[in-house]
Amino acid sequence: METSMQYPIGQFRYEGADAAGLEHWIDEIAALPAKLRAATDGLNAEQLATPYRDGGWTVKQVVHHVADSHMNSFIRFKLALTEDRPTIKPYDEAAWAELEDGSGDDIGVSLALVEAVHIRWVRLLRSMTPDQFDRTFVHPESGETPLRRAVGLYAWHGNHHTAHITSLRERMGW
Repeated sequence: METSMQYPIGQFRYEGADAAGLEHWIDEIAALPAKLRAATDGLNAEQLATPYRDGGWTVKQVVHHVADSHMNSFIRFKLALTEDRPTIKPYDEAAWAELEDGSGDDIGVSLALVEAVHIRWVRLLRSMTPDQFDRTFVHPESGETPLRRAVGLYAWHGNHHTAHITSLRERMGW
């Protein structure tokens, strides 16, 4: 049961991406801000402070993490489009989640940040050529990543964390 609470939509699996697959993932990225806002709508401070599973982040940490993660991803895309195989900087997600801006009660700023980043990101994604989706960045821990794979990963990532919140709401009857 713990695995399904940790991965409510399953783990990301990449099997390539044609134009239709990329368009679907871009649509998912475009839809995330509204989905995340709906998932958190009406939650009070106590509910926002509830972990989505034992040992997991609180709802507010999940929201702040999505903002942090997707800002980083947007920058990684821009680096990969303007540099040759840039090595990107990883960050300690768990440590970021403990900082005040990553654990504070005001999720409105992070929701607005996700909306703003996604407007710019989707505009960039929709402008990219097939060759640009083959450009890569290098993560020091996981290696070279083509942008077409990263699109799928981040479409999954947003849905994954939104499902943490919606499945918690369902379990708790909120």
